[in-house]
Amino acid sequence: MYTYNNIVKDGNEVLRTKCEDVQIPLSHEDFEVLSKMNDYLADSYDDELCKKYGLRPGVGLAAPQVGVAKKMLVIMAYDEKGDFHHYVLVNPKIISTSVELTYLETGEGCLSVTKDYRGLIHRHKRVKVKTLVFDFESGDLVEKTLSFKGYIAVVFQHEYDHLIGKLFYDHINKDNPFYVPENSTPVVFSKD
Repeated sequence: MYTYNNIVKDGNEVLRTKCEDVQIPLSHEDFEVLSKMNDYLADSYDDELCKKYGLRPGVGLAAPQVGVAKKMLVIMAYDEKGDFHHYVLVNPKIISTSVELTYLETGEGCLSVTKDYRGLIHRHKRVKVKTLVFDFESGDLVEKTLSFKGYIAVVFQHEYDHLIGKLFYDHINKDNPFYVPENSTPVVFSKD
């Protein structure tokens, strides 16, 4: 089981490393990392488990954040409409992006970054990804092309950045942290 103490913090060189492809079939070690990352996110939705094990809630986790420089990530998040998304991705590759950008009005945070960074991070509003998708129930690893939009696109791009050695604050405009380009609109969550 991973706890917040297992999350690698900013300053560790693995967070600035370009990750290697995962060898297929998955090794036992890679399966264990994916499983523990998945469990961390699931457990972080439970207030009692967060308190008991000192977990910091998250919506995504990439392998470098647990010290493994391989192209693996897990997303477990609700989108703007309240729909739940759960993805376990291996060797993802962005194959297209929208010209339109989006951002979170509150900025972004990261389990690996303890310092508070103020500013907007503009990301593609839509991304198309070619990836292997792992299913814990069946044990299948299937190649798929997925399209993400809005908040889930933001979460994916945040986690994908970890695989190429970037952190969210690298995207903040240093001269004008709250600048909004004409082609960028905020993610808007429904009030329902």
